[in-house]
Amino acid sequence: MSYYEIQGGRPLFGSLAIHGAKNSVLPILAACLLVPGQCVLRNCPDLSDVSTTLDILRLLGCRVDREGDAVTVDASALERAEIPECLMREMRSSVIFLGALLARLGTAELSYPGGCELGPRPIDLHLSALRALGAVILEKQGVLCCKCCREGLQGRELCLSIPSVGATENAMLAACGCPGLTTIVGAAQEPEIVDLQSFLRAIGAQVEGAGTPVITIRGGVPLHPAEYRVMGDRIAAATYLCGAAAAGGEVEVTGISPDTLTAVLSCLEEAGCALHNEPDRIVLSATERQRGVHPVRTPPYP
Repeated sequence: MSYYEIQGGRPLFGSLAIHGAKNSVLPILAACLLVPGQCVLRNCPDLSDVSTTLDILRLLGCRVDREGDAVTVDASALERAEIPECLMREMRSSVIFLGALLARLGTAELSYPGGCELGPRPIDLHLSALRALGAVILEKQGVLCCKCCREGLQGRELCLSIPSVGATENAMLAACGCPGLTTIVGAAQEPEIVDLQSFLRAIGAQVEGAGTPVITIRGGVPLHPAEYRVMGDRIAAATYLCGAAAAGGEVEVTGISPDTLTAVLSCLEEAGCALHNEPDRIVLSATERQRGVHPVRTPPYP
């Protein structure tokens, strides 16, 4: 669709449940490759990127089933480490499979991932972090050929020059297969990183520090199947709340933690919205004309 046509002038009222976070479920689905068994993920959104990720898992040899918002991934028979260009090009976040495949199979072969509406975003931080852990990565005609060095992957300290979410996640997944202690300094602090840590802990990984600039992973420990519920999508929740603030009315969003939206909620309160927050619920009321807010800058989370 090239444009949207909106007929305004009507306040918004109602309640809706927020779907699972796309930016959380994709790395968690990749993390299922670490487990030689069956994992069940609940609250998985029905989005094209999720469907592509499930296709990649099936291609790699996993058994994947979906029923409603529940996805079952059985990676017991994981056998392939190559992802074709046609699937890699469908979404940029497909690069997250690098760390998981290296940790489980010690090898991976894939093309550069696709872009997004924000434009090209390099993956050099991903590659440098994996190389520091012991991966040998060569580029051959646009294909990344990755394998462990002769000594194998080994835990060590990684220093990220910027707090890249994807590079942090890739390093976390690869580090689960690295004997020894890996420390990620300058890690991204997004709630989705915390959600990935929670899933990794559920399958038995020893991970600490997510939500802070320093994350530690003690790799090489046995991992086991688990059942996990993905966090709510804070971007979707913020969009609905801002829509209600613009149109007026009263809207309730459920399945989302207010703690993941503190910066957005602060701006909405400054604009004149009334907010009622509970651990898994936000109610916004905008009955008066909204005020302008101070300039808003968007540096890395938080």
